Amino acid sequence: MQDFIVALGLVFVIEGVLWAMFPGYLIRMLEAAKEMPLQNLRYLGLGAVAIGVVIVWLGRG
Repeated sequence: MQDFIVALGLVFVIEGVLWAMFPGYLIRMLEAAKEMPLQNLRYLGLGAVAIGVVIVWLGRG
């Protein structure tokens, strides 16, 4: 459970840094995502999950 809490904290840190450094770019990305078909967003989400699983698998190896 401790690893999960640390990982969640890192997600917030990375997200916060991105919003602090590139707010205009992220807003444009959100607007572009709003225009994308839902199926494409689902595929992107599944791809992100797959990449995350591989990274955790390699890191925890």
